[in-house]
Amino acid sequence: MVAVPAEIRIYFEGDKRLEPGFKAFLRELRNRANEKGCRLRPIPAKSGDQACQDFNDALQTHSSAWNILLIDSEGPLDAVRVAALCKAFGWRKPVSRSIFWMVEMMEAWLHADKDALATFYGRGFKRNALSADRNVESISKRRLEEGLRAATKNSEKGDYFRNKTLHGPQLLALINPTLVRQAAPNCNRLFQAILAHLN
Repeated sequence: MVAVPAEIRIYFEGDKRLEPGFKAFLRELRNRANEKGCRLRPIPAKSGDQACQDFNDALQTHSSAWNILLIDSEGPLDAVRVAALCKAFGWRKPVSRSIFWMVEMMEAWLHADKDALATFYGRGFKRNALSADRNVESISKRRLEEGLRAATKNSEKGDYFRNKTLHGPQLLALINPTLVRQAAPNCNRLFQAILAHLN
């Protein structure tokens, strides 16, 4: 049986303005943590490199917490990418179990709940511009960007990428985590791992 940590710190890649969105998206995990007397805290780090550095520092400065790293893979995810990251920071194998990925980028999660996007963007939103792939992690970064831009540029709220720091938090709070978990295996792995620590 795994002991419940006093605190779970999730160092995520993304602007600090995304923090409320991540808190909302992770509400099931935060609620479960609260029930167990554990604090779950998403912590922003603007870039993937900064998130890695903050996570690395936390392994020393917050050793009693469960420190988690959540970053964009920026490409197809494989064992080589994970091993290379661990080697670059000198992390031993147990640390790799605390590394989680948004494949290939956070925006893949948005593709998992097209109804939420349609509701948010309203008139002019072009749903068919988004990839129909059921596994959103198989959509390349380029296709994710092209699809979201084409789908949103003529909408009531405008192009997602021109308004990313404003739209991103709102969309993270709006999309259904269950749908995202079904469409993004690595997101599901994050939820399963945290829930296992909180049972």
